[in-house]
Amino acid sequence: MDLVDLIQEKRFLGQEFLAWLWYKAEERGGNVDVPGMGDILVAFEKHMLLEYGEGDTSEKVICRGLQTELREARAGLALGKKPEQARIRLARGEYEFNVTLTAATMEFRNVKLPKTVDGADEGDDAESMEGRILERIGLFEQLTEIVNELFRMFIAKRASDQWPDELLKIRQWVNQGIEQ
Repeated sequence: MDLVDLIQEKRFLGQEFLAWLWYKAEERGGNVDVPGMGDILVAFEKHMLLEYGEGDTSEKVICRGLQTELREARAGLALGKKPEQARIRLARGEYEFNVTLTAATMEFRNVKLPKTVDGADEGDDAESMEGRILERIGLFEQLTEIVNELFRMFIAKRASDQWPDELLKIRQWVNQGIEQ
């Protein structure tokens, strides 16, 4: 089996992860308790791409709007559509990150890292530039660590005997969202 086939075969995990993460984010008003990290703010906003079907018969639907206006996307989940891509805001401590996460490959797109020191305040010499670059790399590593820990939580739940109960809660959440 080549890499492309493997990605296609396992893409459901990324789709389930995005649906689970959306549910977890709304379960406690945007906060997800991550072991070893504490509360992480998770907010789905502005953009979500849903997919229905497979192969040549697949359809994609883009849902746009503020977090509270993603009812169309939740209605899509109720109809069996799967999240393929979502714009997510994550915050830990004083840092806020924005990222578009692609389900199939867990690819980060349109990453917006927290604003730190302005270049004009620090100078344009080589050391200052290097410091800013290293700081941006460190922030990207923090974003990666947050997403990895959230995914680790999902996989632990998904592989446990608690998954059927969690799946029932997610289905109730989806249906509750379209009734409002």
